[in-house]
Amino acid sequence: MLLLLQYTLIFASVLLLVALGGCYSEHSGVINLGLEGIMVIGALGGALVMRFLPATMNGFLVVLLTLLGAVGFGDLYSALLAVACINFKADQTIVGTALNILGTALATVLVKAINMSINPDDVSSTIQYVGAKRNFVASIGSFQFNWFMVIAVIALIVAYVVLYKTKFGLRLMACGEHPQAAASVGINVYKMRWAGVLISGVFGSLGGISYILAGVSEWKFENGVAGFGFLALAVMIFGQWKPTRIALAALLFGLFRALSNVYIGIGFLAALNIPSTVYNMLPYIISLLVLALTSKNSKAPKAEGIPYDPGMR
Repeated sequence: MLLLLQYTLIFASVLLLVALGGCYSEHSGVINLGLEGIMVIGALGGALVMRFLPATMNGFLVVLLTLLGAVGFGDLYSALLAVACINFKADQTIVGTALNILGTALATVLVKAINMSINPDDVSSTIQYVGAKRNFVASIGSFQFNWFMVIAVIALIVAYVVLYKTKFGLRLMACGEHPQAAASVGINVYKMRWAGVLISGVFGSLGGISYILAGVSEWKFENGVAGFGFLALAVMIFGQWKPTRIALAALLFGLFRALSNVYIGIGFLAALNIPSTVYNMLPYIISLLVLALTSKNSKAPKAEGIPYDPGMR
């Protein structure tokens, strides 16, 4: 059961970070369906930093530089969404889908090219970061503690304070509800929407690097992030775009995802003789059921997905 709790918190922290990122973007009025691709590119940035850092470097610097690398890559990638959807008013669903498809393909090609430049015989899409990973993990007894759990809690608190207690957050949400009204009182809707998308890039990147560091010391980028970007969107919708509810939804989805990792170690689950593939499918089945049952009552920001037109009233 301790192992189940450990994996639940790991997966919940990933989902929480990415879902909070989507929450910022959608509160500004931009639907960020590209979170999956942003996670992959953010993970790529962090993994490359870990791959090339000296083995003797101070642990704190390793963590700091890895996070900066992930955020830098992921935020630059999320800027593509902002340019296309905010400046050029492209369809947000299509652009987000394109970013998801491009993200995994781009990461795979880059990693293969880097590996081949070091060793011409190495055509794999895998990055190893065995030594650097230990800086992100600590043990409390038999419980393995991941520092991204702390980052996720801090991100939750910050999101609640920023969105509901600051002028910036209130202006951001105004741009997602009625951008023309926000503009009439002097709010720059374009800048606020850019801010929302870039913040979502930061959180999506952190979610990506935390996902690939969850249980392995190397990552094959052809695998992407196993649909966690879409699961995070389901968490955000189930949480009604509110940070505290998103946190509870992340714990629920994290629990179902963790079951596929530890079901053998839980007596009553192992006794059921249910194939492991069923447990692997649970989070996605649950997300479909949740969205089907709650979609009618969802209260999304009114202007999300609608390009801002200053002439509209």
